[in-house]
Amino acid sequence: MRVFLNLLWLSILFWTFAMVLWGLFRFYGLESEDGVTISADFREDLKMKNILPLFALAGFLMGIFYAAVEFAFDKFNSKRRSIGLTIFIKTIVYLFLIIVIATFMIELGANLFGLKKNNDPGWWRHDKGFWITTLYFLFSSLMFSLIRIANEKFGKGVFLKMLLGRYKNPKEEKRIFMFLDLKSSTAIAEALGHFKYSQLIQDCFYDLNDIVPKYAAEIYQYVGDEAVLSWPYHRGLANNNCVALFFAFQNVLKLRHSYYMDKYGLVPEFKAGLHGGELMVAEVGVVKKELAFHGDVINTSARIQAECNKHNVALLISKKLKEDLNIDSNYSAKSIGNVLLKGKNAELSVFTIFQG
Repeated sequence: MRVFLNLLWLSILFWTFAMVLWGLFRFYGLESEDGVTISADFREDLKMKNILPLFALAGFLMGIFYAAVEFAFDKFNSKRRSIGLTIFIKTIVYLFLIIVIATFMIELGANLFGLKKNNDPGWWRHDKGFWITTLYFLFSSLMFSLIRIANEKFGKGVFLKMLLGRYKNPKEEKRIFMFLDLKSSTAIAEALGHFKYSQLIQDCFYDLNDIVPKYAAEIYQYVGDEAVLSWPYHRGLANNNCVALFFAFQNVLKLRHSYYMDKYGLVPEFKAGLHGGELMVAEVGVVKKELAFHGDVINTSARIQAECNKHNVALLISKKLKEDLNIDSNYSAKSIGNVLLKGKNAELSVFTIFQG
């Protein structure tokens, strides 16, 4: 629900602004343009006090419908359907919505302001204004999609900070990192073969992506059969998000037990290491620009995850992070003791977390 509400308010804000802007592009100053002849009736219709509220309302309605369609496609559309087919289906749906909303707005404008425009059945087929508005909508939709993609790639709110140049120079941030890795990956790859194994990793990460937004996580990168997730420190602690995500992912894999058994003959299991603290973040590269995190937090998180097999546990967490979490009745913590992580000179106290 939170994912939809976030998408909804962004969609309403974007489309209200976009449609008001289109109203200005389309009509502002039109009656004073040289060579443009406007009838007396239509000249009255062109008053901005009549035009802009209608376009704002159209944008508001479009924002609601657009968010609903995008959310439905994100949630129910087959992840294996080609991008081209998905875009085609969306285009048909949006064309229908534009026709419905435009017809409604014409009728509303006629009743409230006396605007005179044909809205008989099929009016839109030969209406040049409708098709130029539709073209503007498709362009705006592409812009909104690109903004969403950039926001998802860099993390919530990070894209705007990059536009403002915040990370041109390294900045210190406090974050939590999780290294999530497939158990027995080498044996599974040998048993399945590289093609089937690649499909397995795809399916696992599709399932992971379905729950990432629910726990306010950001996917930093995928490395083979490993996913690296991150949270701003306060967001990872809230509702035990950084721990809850791991168990939610486990539950999703269990619920899809039949699917994985039928397709691969096994149910994948993952292990994870968690640690948090101060580190540096900066823009790197020109081609394929991205944010990179530098610091001991990342290295320690990876080393903690590597200890899972040695201690035969699914989740390990540093003592410092465990103490900052509010471990409630849903979880229990057990000390593993002090361990000497690979490449470290000093031992680190780690705990395993389990449900119950």
